[in-house]
Amino acid sequence: MPLVNVMVNCRAYTIACDEGEEDHLRELAAHVDAKVRELLESVGQVGDQRLMLMAALLVTDEYFEVRQRLELHRKQLGDLAGTHEAVSAQLGREEEEAATSLETGARRLRELVAALAEA
Repeated sequence: MPLVNVMVNCRAYTIACDEGEEDHLRELAAHVDAKVRELLESVGQVGDQRLMLMAALLVTDEYFEVRQRLELHRKQLGDLAGTHEAVSAQLGREEEEAATSLETGARRLRELVAALAEA
């Protein structure tokens, strides 16, 4: 199991991860470090534990917001799929009606041509 060194709030941490996940872990740590730096600018140095907790809460808040937006998009996608099905069904009915009207018109035209030919 690989060990990865990451920096958060100017402190080095060694963390184990699965093989091939090293770059992803570094990216996650960089995101946490960015959150900690944001907090440092707004609340100042309040201790590592409190900073880490606050950063975790900010990241969790972002996660919940994204999850909520994803659920909204899923619902909208479901609504659009339902609308698409309804429109497709309506289009199918209208195509059938148009075909029937064309067939009726063509039949009537043939009858008129036959009547004119007999006259």
